[in-house]
Amino acid sequence: MPNITALQEKIRIFSLGGLDEDGKNMYCVEIGQQIYIIEAGIKFPDEKESLGIEYIVPDFSYLIENKNRIAGIIITHAHDDVMGALPYLVKQIKTTIYCTAVTAKHIRRLFAKENIKDYQIHEVKRHDQKRIGKHKVIFFPITHSVPEAFGVAISTSQGFIVYSGEFIEDYSALDDAYRGDFTTPAQFRNEGVLVLMQDSKGADCSGHTAPNHRIAPHFAKVLEKYENKRIFVSVYTQSVFRIQELIDTCISFNRKILLYTEELRQLIDDLKDIGYEIPANILIDHTKIREEDLSNAVILIGGTGKSLMSLLSNICNNEVSDIDFTSNDVIVLATPVLPGVEREFKQMENDIYKEGGEVIMLDSRTRSVHPSQEDLKMMIFATRPKYYIPVKGEYRKLIMNANVALEMEMSPSQIIILDNGQVATFENKKLKSCALELELHDNLIDGKEGWDMAGVVLKDREILSTDGVMILAIGIDSKTKKIINGPDVQTRGLVYLKDAEYLNSDVSKIMEQTIQDAVKNHTYNNLDTRNEIRDKVARYLSNKIGKKPMILSVILEINTQQ
Repeated sequence: MPNITALQEKIRIFSLGGLDEDGKNMYCVEIGQQIYIIEAGIKFPDEKESLGIEYIVPDFSYLIENKNRIAGIIITHAHDDVMGALPYLVKQIKTTIYCTAVTAKHIRRLFAKENIKDYQIHEVKRHDQKRIGKHKVIFFPITHSVPEAFGVAISTSQGFIVYSGEFIEDYSALDDAYRGDFTTPAQFRNEGVLVLMQDSKGADCSGHTAPNHRIAPHFAKVLEKYENKRIFVSVYTQSVFRIQELIDTCISFNRKILLYTEELRQLIDDLKDIGYEIPANILIDHTKIREEDLSNAVILIGGTGKSLMSLLSNICNNEVSDIDFTSNDVIVLATPVLPGVEREFKQMENDIYKEGGEVIMLDSRTRSVHPSQEDLKMMIFATRPKYYIPVKGEYRKLIMNANVALEMEMSPSQIIILDNGQVATFENKKLKSCALELELHDNLIDGKEGWDMAGVVLKDREILSTDGVMILAIGIDSKTKKIINGPDVQTRGLVYLKDAEYLNSDVSKIMEQTIQDAVKNHTYNNLDTRNEIRDKVARYLSNKIGKKPMILSVILEINTQQ
């Protein structure tokens, strides 16, 4: 008979990112006084937010306030949307990271790049059971686009909390590093599954994802059609299974391969750990590009997001020193256009067409490696959860995922659709509330870590990009406060220079008069007077030309006695 006190122990499940958005995944399971963090990802900003912002990470405020209660961080696979925020999290919180050996290698490289040395990684195998904090945690293998991905189940007195990860059903002859196991999730049903959390990114796709995720059949047709042409192939470095498909297809066609980017070569070197190697006679030595015959080679270009698109543009514009792009070349885009990089993709595609190259969108013919509707149904059928929480994806996809659960005859009261910061609380195996308890703010990263200033900085950049800047400078005697220089007014991005003369004259008068009035009334203070000038000038410009530029006012006090 279950312990009554244990049953009354609260379980709280909430997300700090990943709901109603694509990326920035971070899910928290709080059992009594212990917090289990699952994933810590980034997302790329929308075009309107991308004023110098590289990416966005979750709000860690709650975790920092409760860092002594954190049992560990579980990272299910090596993708930026689930591990990219780790450097920023571990600088604030010292706890153990649990992941597989392949993922650990990526995390260590990420930390080295950010000069992080104080961290703890515990490598697990995909069939492991570990005691983390006070609870048993079971890792089970899943098939995803990177090796050694897993789902996770946390045992509680009220039943298992199961997070199925980004899995697909694929019954092909796969290497051990990719093969999933659906017998383990089915066994959770014996103890009871309180909550199942499932990925929603493929919930709008009918049927199974496999074999529609495979790119090899489509790429084989390209190699057949262009057997005497050089082919450039772009692919995200984190799409490891897809990279292996591309390489294996080249091997089957006996086409030479050049691994163009360093991170791609590093990845292939890492894959030796899972027994994957490229025959030496197929690989072109990247240090001898100019000496090798590349006339019908396949040139693989790896990267991530905007940097990959920029590199492709540079190659097509012949702005790289080691290879010359010609109108006879073929560009194969074997990678999806991620949210936040649409503008860079369009520019890159435009550059290719300008140079006369041919573009083939290979990815449009395949599905991403996320569970489709029948995959989701299989996991629901295997685990028979009491409650179901769709995670990972835009709101419309969360709803589609919920509809899948309805088709599996779960009642609406069993399906919980949350927002980021909304907390589902369970007691005695029942849902007690879904209150919005956490007020969250995105952390905008522009290469620095000024999180608390990020919103202000972004707003300033937006103002500069739309309404421009006005700089006011004047020199006064430090003793008498009489004006001895200026005012000097400079504008950038505000109005056409010839139209600015009357504005400059009026603004100069406002500046002079404000200083003189402050001196006369014995209220002059450099900072206060500058702020008053800024406010008056802002009101004037808003009324006169309908713009609100950034205004910088400078009062230089000069010692004339020296």
